[in-house]
Amino acid sequence: MKKFNLTSALFIALISLSIACKKDSPIKTGAVSSAKEFMEKHGAKKQVNQINASALPQTITLLNGSKITFPEGSLTKGGVAVTGNVSVEAYEVLKRSDVLFTGANTNHASGAPLASDGFIFIDVKSNGTSVDQNLAVPVKISIPAKRDGTTQLWVGVDQQDKPLVAGNNNQMAWQAPGKQNDNIKREVPAVENAFTFNFGNLGWINCDVFYSYNNPKTTVTVEVANNPGAMATFRGFNGETFVFFCAKGSNVAAQLYTPNGPNKVKSYDNMMPIGAEGRMLAFSIKDGRYYYAAIETTISANQNVILTLTETTEEAIQTAINSLDNY
Repeated sequence: MKKFNLTSALFIALISLSIACKKDSPIKTGAVSSAKEFMEKHGAKKQVNQINASALPQTITLLNGSKITFPEGSLTKGGVAVTGNVSVEAYEVLKRSDVLFTGANTNHASGAPLASDGFIFIDVKSNGTSVDQNLAVPVKISIPAKRDGTTQLWVGVDQQDKPLVAGNNNQMAWQAPGKQNDNIKREVPAVENAFTFNFGNLGWINCDVFYSYNNPKTTVTVEVANNPGAMATFRGFNGETFVFFCAKGSNVAAQLYTPNGPNKVKSYDNMMPIGAEGRMLAFSIKDGRYYYAAIETTISANQNVILTLTETTEEAIQTAINSLDNY
């Protein structure tokens, strides 16, 4: 009898402890626990295709319609022609929600906001290591166009104007293509519902135009109240909290990440167009908990914005970001 009572008491204690833990801790089952995991789950997915570098030209078509054609002689490693099977790893970021979910942005390296026509990432690996990023012969790229007119070409860089590498403390921006693209058009018209162009290097490749707003420019500061973590870097490799300005009626996703005090970030100096309407938002994922804040705003001179994060759900953040595609 005593043995039964002791076992029962132990069982009750374990059940009570389990209930207490569930009450006091966030439920993580089936959910992401960090900003990096959130980007991996909801952002642009890696697409891998195999081609034979000994039998070029070859074209691959990505899931959302982007096409990449590798001409003969384009792939080298250490300056030596690559042969045999290689893996083409690619990402497509074609909608504003894709930009935010991927932890990317539409910032020009100068700080001026860009309006995105879509961007992709390309890496080619032979025997598990990347081939030369600067191509011996340019690739031909086609990105689906959702509008008429002309776009401009950009390459992804970090804050030191070097080719963007995911990880560490790197942030993303876009600048004009380098020397290997000197003989390639920087402006490309939409033809047959696509922007099609040659490009002389691999990595992050972008079709964007400058945000068309001729008003005077200013610097905007955003304070994130109740911030549970640090400001996040590209794709959430470090930090937890992202801050964006999304322009109304234009595919702008300008990230604010320059530190300006505790829990404060600012835009690039004198780059935000006064009078522009849009949504200023912040979201954060840390330790399996989710936080979000947003306000509708009109950019004003020397504007200071306070965003107060409130705890929410993963699904609510998804819905808020998806709504920006038609904003």
